[in-house]
Amino acid sequence: MAGIQDFWCFEDDFIGGGIFGASATAFDPWVITDTSSGGTPLYTRLDHGETSGTFRPGVARLEFDSQGEAQNVCLSFGDKLAFDINKVRGYECGCRFVAGTGGAKDTTTTVAWGLTGDRNDTIDTIAIASIFRLASTGATLPVVIENDDATNTNDDVATGFSMVDTTWAKFKIDFSNLDDVKYYAGLATGGLTRVGAGTTMKMSAYAAGLQPFFQIQKTSDTNVDAFEIDYIRVWGVR
Repeated sequence: MAGIQDFWCFEDDFIGGGIFGASATAFDPWVITDTSSGGTPLYTRLDHGETSGTFRPGVARLEFDSQGEAQNVCLSFGDKLAFDINKVRGYECGCRFVAGTGGAKDTTTTVAWGLTGDRNDTIDTIAIASIFRLASTGATLPVVIENDDATNTNDDVATGFSMVDTTWAKFKIDFSNLDDVKYYAGLATGGLTRVGAGTTMKMSAYAAGLQPFFQIQKTSDTNVDAFEIDYIRVWGVR
């Protein structure tokens, strides 16, 4: 009978409050990378779910402060690549963008999330990645997808899906066929639709591990944009 002996699942609802640390613990695999020098960005599990809108029991929040400097805040497993790509079958998360001022993402802000190999401050130089991304645009929040297995690369593939400031959305990646990795997106209140289907996203040239990855960064600027994660789920076979 199929069960935990055949399948594995990592889930986190970010319940319980508390600041993420710079190193993993025996009870918490998450690691924060913070490149700020003069500022103090926020990276925490919110005590009461979220700052506005419909209550959610657990939310991770990554937020710039107003220091006029380049800042990069990344939540990952600190390059512990726990998920064998040949065993992974799927990734899903719920998240939202929260503009710091004026209801529009600052043009200096970039956000990316998904599964990667070793992280890098510069997203385009991450050697192994299967990610969603918000590029540096203003009032609109179009989502693009990218993949890189060190042989096959697709950058900034349009999805036709846009996030809405402060509105929850959900995203899924299907790894069941590494020669055709499929991406899905939708609002949290609706269903998921496959996006970027016109481009074949291959990850079959890579045969090692992956880690979850959420990164928000800005060039030297005072904006206080934020990214919130409601939940993450990664699953596969043993």
